Amino acid sequence: MSVLSRPVLFLLFTLVAALTLTILPMPSWASDFRPQWVTLILIYWCLVRPNRIGVFSGFSLGIAQDLVSGALLGEHALSLSVVAYLAGELHRRIRAFPLSQQAVAVWLLLLIERLLSLWILGATGQPTPTLAYWLPTLVGLLLWPWFSLLLDRLRLSARLA
Repeated sequence: MSVLSRPVLFLLFTLVAALTLTILPMPSWASDFRPQWVTLILIYWCLVRPNRIGVFSGFSLGIAQDLVSGALLGEHALSLSVVAYLAGELHRRIRAFPLSQQAVAVWLLLLIERLLSLWILGATGQPTPTLAYWLPTLVGLLLWPWFSLLLDRLRLSARLA
Protein backbone atom coordinates (compact mmCIF):
# COMPACT_ATOMS: atom_id res chain seq x y z
CA MET A 1 0.00 0.00 0.00
CA SER A 2 1.17 3.55 -0.66
CA VAL A 3 2.38 6.06 1.89
CA LEU A 4 -1.11 7.53 2.12
CA SER A 5 -3.44 4.79 3.23
CA ARG A 6 -7.16 4.68 2.52
CA PRO A 7 -8.23 6.10 5.91
CA VAL A 8 -5.88 9.07 5.53
CA LEU A 9 -7.13 9.74 1.99
CA PHE A 10 -10.74 9.61 3.14
CA LEU A 11 -9.99 11.96 6.02
CA LEU A 12 -8.17 14.41 3.72
CA PHE A 13 -11.01 14.21 1.20
CA THR A 14 -13.58 15.19 3.84
CA LEU A 15 -11.43 18.08 5.06
CA VAL A 16 -10.88 19.41 1.53
CA ALA A 17 -14.60 19.00 0.80
CA ALA A 18 -15.42 21.06 3.91
CA LEU A 19 -13.00 23.80 2.86
CA THR A 20 -14.49 23.78 -0.63
CA LEU A 21 -18.05 24.03 0.69
CA THR A 22 -16.94 26.98 2.81
CA ILE A 23 -15.87 29.05 -0.21
CA LEU A 24 -18.43 27.78 -2.71
CA PRO A 25 -20.53 30.67 -4.06
CA MET A 26 -24.12 30.82 -2.84
CA PRO A 27 -27.06 33.10 -3.59
CA SER A 28 -27.05 36.20 -1.40
CA TRP A 29 -30.26 35.17 0.38
CA ALA A 30 -28.73 31.81 1.38
CA SER A 31 -25.25 32.94 2.40
CA ASP A 32 -26.36 33.70 5.97
CA PHE A 33 -27.48 30.08 6.32
CA ARG A 34 -24.17 28.49 5.23
CA PRO A 35 -23.24 25.85 7.80
CA GLN A 36 -19.87 25.95 9.49
CA TRP A 37 -18.66 23.04 7.35
CA VAL A 38 -15.06 23.06 8.54
CA THR A 39 -16.05 23.17 12.20
CA LEU A 40 -18.63 20.42 11.72
CA ILE A 41 -16.16 18.09 9.99
CA LEU A 42 -13.50 18.82 12.62
CA ILE A 43 -15.96 18.02 15.42
CA TYR A 44 -16.98 14.81 13.66
CA TRP A 45 -13.39 13.58 13.31
CA CYS A 46 -12.49 14.64 16.86
CA LEU A 47 -15.42 12.57 18.13
CA VAL A 48 -14.68 9.54 15.94
CA ARG A 49 -10.85 9.58 15.91
CA PRO A 50 -9.76 11.61 18.97
CA ASN A 51 -6.31 9.98 18.95
CA ARG A 52 -5.67 11.05 15.35
CA ILE A 53 -7.41 14.40 15.07
CA GLY A 54 -6.83 16.98 17.77
CA VAL A 55 -5.62 20.47 18.52
CA PHE A 56 -2.83 20.50 15.93
CA SER A 57 -5.27 19.32 13.26
CA GLY A 58 -7.70 22.03 14.32
CA PHE A 59 -4.96 24.64 14.14
CA SER A 60 -3.80 23.45 10.70
CA LEU A 61 -7.34 23.31 9.38
CA GLY A 62 -7.97 26.79 10.81
CA ILE A 63 -4.92 28.20 9.01
CA ALA A 64 -6.14 26.57 5.79
CA GLN A 65 -9.60 28.08 6.31
CA ASP A 66 -8.06 31.50 6.97
CA LEU A 67 -6.09 31.24 3.74
CA VAL A 68 -8.96 30.10 1.50
CA SER A 69 -11.52 32.50 2.98
CA GLY A 70 -9.27 35.56 3.22
CA ALA A 71 -9.87 35.96 6.95
CA LEU A 72 -7.39 37.37 9.43
CA LEU A 73 -4.56 34.83 9.67
CA GLY A 74 -5.04 32.86 12.88
CA GLU A 75 -8.70 33.76 13.45
CA HIS A 76 -10.06 30.32 12.61
CA ALA A 77 -6.89 28.62 13.80
CA LEU A 78 -7.50 29.75 17.37
CA SER A 79 -11.20 28.95 17.43
CA LEU A 80 -10.82 25.54 15.74
CA SER A 81 -7.98 24.61 18.10
CA VAL A 82 -10.22 25.29 21.10
CA VAL A 83 -13.13 23.39 19.53
CA ALA A 84 -10.85 20.44 18.69
CA TYR A 85 -9.56 20.36 22.26
CA LEU A 86 -13.05 20.41 23.76
CA ALA A 87 -14.43 17.84 21.31
CA GLY A 88 -11.45 15.56 21.95
CA GLU A 89 -11.79 15.84 25.71
CA LEU A 90 -15.54 15.25 25.66
CA HIS A 91 -15.71 12.66 22.86
CA ARG A 92 -16.73 9.73 25.10
CA ARG A 93 -19.55 11.68 26.70
CA ILE A 94 -20.84 13.16 23.45
CA ARG A 95 -20.71 9.87 21.50
CA ALA A 96 -22.73 8.18 24.26
CA PHE A 97 -25.66 10.55 23.67
CA PRO A 98 -28.42 9.88 21.14
CA LEU A 99 -28.10 11.97 17.97
CA SER A 100 -30.56 14.62 19.12
CA GLN A 101 -28.53 15.27 22.28
CA GLN A 102 -25.27 15.07 20.30
CA ALA A 103 -26.67 17.85 18.12
CA VAL A 104 -27.10 20.08 21.17
CA ALA A 105 -23.53 19.39 22.30
CA VAL A 106 -22.26 20.11 18.78
CA TRP A 107 -24.33 23.30 18.74
CA LEU A 108 -22.55 24.44 21.91
CA LEU A 109 -19.19 23.75 20.26
CA LEU A 110 -20.30 25.72 17.20
CA LEU A 111 -21.32 28.59 19.47
CA ILE A 112 -17.91 28.53 21.15
CA GLU A 113 -16.25 28.74 17.73
CA ARG A 114 -18.44 31.72 16.79
CA LEU A 115 -17.85 33.45 20.14
CA LEU A 116 -14.08 33.16 19.75
CA SER A 117 -14.28 34.51 16.19
CA LEU A 118 -16.47 37.37 17.42
CA TRP A 119 -13.93 38.14 20.12
CA ILE A 120 -11.15 38.28 17.53
CA LEU A 121 -13.26 40.51 15.28
CA GLY A 122 -13.81 42.89 18.21
CA ALA A 123 -10.15 42.83 19.22
CA THR A 124 -9.10 43.81 15.69
CA GLY A 125 -11.57 46.69 15.54
CA GLN A 126 -13.87 45.21 12.94
CA PRO A 127 -17.59 46.05 13.09
CA THR A 128 -19.92 43.86 15.11
CA PRO A 129 -21.84 41.47 12.86
CA THR A 130 -25.63 41.34 12.74
CA LEU A 131 -27.76 38.66 14.35
CA ALA A 132 -27.48 36.67 11.11
CA TYR A 133 -23.93 35.84 12.30
CA TRP A 134 -25.48 33.23 14.63
CA LEU A 135 -27.67 31.49 12.02
CA PRO A 136 -24.99 28.99 10.91
CA THR A 137 -24.90 27.56 14.42
CA LEU A 138 -28.62 26.81 14.25
CA VAL A 139 -28.20 25.26 10.81
CA GLY A 140 -25.40 23.10 12.22
CA LEU A 141 -27.68 22.03 15.08
CA LEU A 142 -30.35 20.90 12.62
CA LEU A 143 -27.85 19.36 10.21
CA TRP A 144 -25.76 17.37 12.69
CA PRO A 145 -27.85 14.15 12.96
CA TRP A 146 -27.92 13.65 9.17
CA PHE A 147 -24.36 14.87 8.70
CA SER A 148 -23.09 12.44 11.34
CA LEU A 149 -25.10 9.52 9.95
CA LEU A 150 -23.88 10.22 6.40
CA LEU A 151 -20.23 10.37 7.42
CA ASP A 152 -20.60 7.27 9.61
CA ARG A 153 -22.08 5.37 6.70
CA LEU A 154 -19.36 6.56 4.29
CA ARG A 155 -16.63 5.78 6.80
CA LEU A 156 -17.97 2.28 7.44
CA SER A 157 -18.52 1.53 3.74
CA ALA A 158 -14.92 2.54 3.10
CA ARG A 159 -13.93 0.07 5.86
CA LEU A 160 -12.50 2.75 8.11
CA ALA A 161 -14.16 1.56 11.32
